[in-house]
Amino acid sequence: MNMTKSDLTTTELLLLNSEMNKREKSLGLAYLMLLAGHLGVHRFYLKRIGTGVIQLCLFFLVILFYIVFAISVGVESVESPDSMYSFFFLIPVVLLAIALTVWVIVDACLLPGMVRKWNAELEQSLIAQIIAHRSPAGFGMQR
Repeated sequence: MNMTKSDLTTTELLLLNSEMNKREKSLGLAYLMLLAGHLGVHRFYLKRIGTGVIQLCLFFLVILFYIVFAISVGVESVESPDSMYSFFFLIPVVLLAIALTVWVIVDACLLPGMVRKWNAELEQSLIAQIIAHRSPAGFGMQR
């Protein structure tokens, strides 16, 4: 059974609003975290741990391949200036960086919906908890 705010008393509504103010996610803060989007910080904030870890791992892979590319370019320039094998390390850097950039751009568009969904689920959960903790009708009333 899906309960709504209209099923709550005034006191319960005050409690709901208080808890929502403490726990709800902010769209503005999520967008600020998106500035570090390649690290997946905004996904961790919205409790999307799995995809946050994937973004973080992809970011570290890009950095790793870039470091290997930079070292191989330096080694090649000393040993054989005509060799171009180091550029094979540049391909994964470019592909992964493009994939992460597209993902962050898509997240920028999806972020309002993700925050709205999180807050709606939180509100439903709080309403269910408040209703579950109601005292039975007439219990504790004095005669």
